[in-house]
Amino acid sequence: QVQLVESGGGLVQAGGSLRLSCAASGSILRINAMEWSRQTPGKQRDLVASISSGGSTNYADSVKGRFTISRDNAKNTVYLQMDSLKPEDTNVYYCYARGITRAHTEFHSWGQGTQVTVSS
Repeated sequence: QVQLVESGGGLVQAGGSLRLSCAASGSILRINAMEWSRQTPGKQRDLVASISSGGSTNYADSVKGRFTISRDNAKNTVYLQMDSLKPEDTNVYYCYARGITRAHTEFHSWGQGTQVTVSS
C-alpha cells in the first residue's frame, strides 16, 4: 500500500501565500505522475496542477502564473506553492500519485485532503 500525507493548509488573507506538501510512503518502486486537485463540497474535484516523473508540469488556467508544482523524487514528495491567493481558491486540496509498487503492481493513491481558506 502507498499512503499520501498532506500538510501546509490553513487560513491566509487574499494576496498571501501558502505551500502545500504531500509525502508518499509505503512499498514504492517508482512514482510516475503526482497531482494536486481541489474540491468544494457538493462539487466535482478539479485538477489544479500535475507533474510527471521527468518534471513536466501542467496547470489549470485559473492558477497559471500563481501556483507552482514541484517534486523531490528522493523524498517521494510533491509541493504546491500558492502565491497571490484569491478567495475563490478556498477549497479542500487533495494530493494524488500513481506509480509502481515494489511488487510491480500499479498504485493510485489519494491523500486525505487539506483545507485552504483565503479571506478577502
